[in-house]
Amino acid sequence: MSEQLKVPTMAEFMAEGKQPEILFWVGSAGSYDDRAKKISKAFVKILNKANVEFAVLGEEESNTGDVAKRAGNEFLFQMQAMMNIEVLNAYEVKRIVTCDPHSFNCLKNEYPSLGGNYDVVHHTQYIKELISSGRLTLEGNTYKGKRITFHDPCYLGRANNEYDAPREVLKNTNANLVEMKRHKNTALCCGAGGAQMFKEPEKGNMDINVLRTEDALATKPDIIATGCPYCNTMMTDGVKAKEKEGEISVLDIAELIANS
Repeated sequence: MSEQLKVPTMAEFMAEGKQPEILFWVGSAGSYDDRAKKISKAFVKILNKANVEFAVLGEEESNTGDVAKRAGNEFLFQMQAMMNIEVLNAYEVKRIVTCDPHSFNCLKNEYPSLGGNYDVVHHTQYIKELISSGRLTLEGNTYKGKRITFHDPCYLGRANNEYDAPREVLKNTNANLVEMKRHKNTALCCGAGGAQMFKEPEKGNMDINVLRTEDALATKPDIIATGCPYCNTMMTDGVKAKEKEGEISVLDIAELIANS
């Protein structure tokens, strides 16, 4: 990337005796997966553009423990969570924004009982805030006339009842939003949730991500929009399985906004 992205750490803020507006929780996918790193970069680009004072934990960030919990290892989850809570509380973190609905759900709903109380926001909710408060303005011509269908991430939609923020943000691109037959509270999982991302699918006549991609393709989209790094992987694989990667792109909402 030609432009320099500013990504300060909490330790740097602490050294100056300052508190950032938000802590950007990058998450494991956003830190290590090459495709998901692009989503992290796009979100940082948005934060820089809107002049948001934010920080990351950097090497002090560890996995939220979501995967361990979903896979049934409660002991490992609590160990991972307690480590993170100690770090977050030491920095007196108040507000956390993340691009990963799994981290979002875990930090928001499962950390409080272990002593971690924060205002946790998904990046689509935060981008919506930046746009409606006038801190972020879009040109809105990049995707004009394109057909975009949005795939609801389970942990954002059905688990936390957030259906509006991603759609309202997408409206700012001036694209044509087309809904899949199964959307909002009837949306189908991409197949990666509950730690399924890290194992082979069970026997059956079709992988879930291919079935979900068929839902999306029925809307004849130019772009399948996602709000989760795992959904992004699953839908991208589905598009490849259907040999449509030449004509349909799978992009996170942060990428669509950063490009606008």
